[in-house]
Amino acid sequence: MILIADSGATKTDWCYGTGGSERVRIQTEGINPVHQSETYIRHIIEEQLFPSCEEAAHTCTSIYFYGAGCLPSVSSSIREALQCFFPKAHIEVETDLTGAARALCQNRPGIACILGTGSNSCLYDGRQILEHVPPLGYILGDEGSGAYLGKCFVADCLKGQLPIHLRDSLLDELQMNEAGIIDRVYRQPQANRFLANLCPFIHRHKGEEEVHAFLMQCFGAFFRRNVLRYSKRLPVSFVGSIAWHFRTEIEEAAQREKLETGVFLQSPIGKLADYHLHQAF
Repeated sequence: MILIADSGATKTDWCYGTGGSERVRIQTEGINPVHQSETYIRHIIEEQLFPSCEEAAHTCTSIYFYGAGCLPSVSSSIREALQCFFPKAHIEVETDLTGAARALCQNRPGIACILGTGSNSCLYDGRQILEHVPPLGYILGDEGSGAYLGKCFVADCLKGQLPIHLRDSLLDELQMNEAGIIDRVYRQPQANRFLANLCPFIHRHKGEEEVHAFLMQCFGAFFRRNVLRYSKRLPVSFVGSIAWHFRTEIEEAAQREKLETGVFLQSPIGKLADYHLHQAF
């Protein structure tokens, strides 16, 4: 049995199975070694994961964990927590970007992109990441992400760059005025999530000419400041909620930059399972 995990800020998707068609999906709280101690990570595994796969745990030969913040310097806490419950398993912990590249490209070269609350990208050769433009977060970068779209959209509304009815509708939906938004963004925690939560509003209005132009500008910035910096022109594939819901606009923006798009996934876990299970069995 092989266990695969894809972890974000709020949830971790787990999938275990063998070479056959039968696979089991489990969802737990998100795991991030930067923000959580090994003790807390072990608690999540013990309380939320292990009861659902305890019977199969003794046959687990390999675990592949992909997540945000899983850099080599901090990933040992995840590896050691998992080893307590799966003592016979070989365990690898990799970044969510590596997971995205393997899910999207499998064993083929390509450019893999994450467009969710944040954004990221890399040039992948079918085995490993060759080039990586740093995303820099939603203040300095993260072009094309949910937080970036929300930041630019609310700013354009308040600065009169978008029609006044959009500003009024947005403020009405948020039940905030300008001062309230400033307070929420600059003084309250998790401003990136607040800004990303504006994307459903943007999506509902994406058919309006001004909003379409806004989206072309934002996704164009993602391509120009990230994808076009790579040394090779390869098909560009995407995973994440923003990529999934704004696929039409992303494809149009890519076409304007003379880029070929590839695969779009809402979540990587299914294709990650394909990647590892097909190689192992």
